[in-house]
Amino acid sequence: MKNYFKFNLTGQKLLPVWLLYMFLFLIPYVYIQFRLQGFKNQPTMEHQEAIQRLLEMLKWYGVMLILFVVRYAITFFIAKMSIENTEFKLKSFEFNGRFGEFMGIIILGIFLTIITLGIYSPWFIKRVFDFFSENSSHESNSFKFNGKGINLFVIITLFIIAIVILSVICIITLIGSFNHTSSPTGAIGLFLTILVLMIPYIYYVSKWSIDFTFKSYHIRWETELWESLGKIALELFLLIITVGIYFPLAYLKLYQYFAERTIAESETNSKTFGYDFEPLDDFLFIWGQTLLTIITLGIYYPWAYCKVTDRVLSKTYLEDVEVA
Repeated sequence: MKNYFKFNLTGQKLLPVWLLYMFLFLIPYVYIQFRLQGFKNQPTMEHQEAIQRLLEMLKWYGVMLILFVVRYAITFFIAKMSIENTEFKLKSFEFNGRFGEFMGIIILGIFLTIITLGIYSPWFIKRVFDFFSENSSHESNSFKFNGKGINLFVIITLFIIAIVILSVICIITLIGSFNHTSSPTGAIGLFLTILVLMIPYIYYVSKWSIDFTFKSYHIRWETELWESLGKIALELFLLIITVGIYFPLAYLKLYQYFAERTIAESETNSKTFGYDFEPLDDFLFIWGQTLLTIITLGIYYPWAYCKVTDRVLSKTYLEDVEVA
């Protein structure tokens, strides 16, 4: 028997929080990016003026850092509302996380990430996952996130090392091409290489993210590596050649593919997730909500978010695996 999820949050309830997000983070962030771009485009100047420009840039980067703290603060309430308005078997999920505890994790995490030059970021991400999973429950049963910071660190590090090595190779190729009549291909080669590397990176980070314990169940992906990489590559390719128009189908096809390979397994029972995909209807619905968000300059986003999330969750199910 299929048991479906449901999302009860409405755009009207989310709107005040979204307006705070727009006016306290999004608009100031765009303004600061504009200012910083202006600094970068200024012509060469005297030593003293260059120092003043550097100090001015550092000031704006400091403001941007504060903006990211504000962003996390507002995101807490969006996540809380989303969790509490998600329903399964006529019972809503509960969230008991405290705002002060969350902000302590965020401020400490940002600080440690900066002073370690980004090395701490995987453990920072894990702490955020731990916070939301441990404080979320269904029928008084909470979740536990099983991903380890060191595993995410290895994934990110290998990806960065591969990018650096390939960047050097492509730069050498680019420099060499200027000494010949052939057109430079290094930059194009670097772009395509990074694109290819993104496929296993997306797969492994996503797999790391889907690893929870709920009651006696272990919720995780059960996937074949090369088949999964091929699926991601295909949807990414179609997304690129359609200049983004294909994005609702790319997202939902990957969602369906990996939902069907997400299992909840205990010693005595096994359940699997799934999604009832309606390609044309889903494509038009998501694009319709996206266009309404664009033409209203983002004001409609709370309704788009709630409607799309409800549509996807209401067709997402969990069912027992039949034993042959």
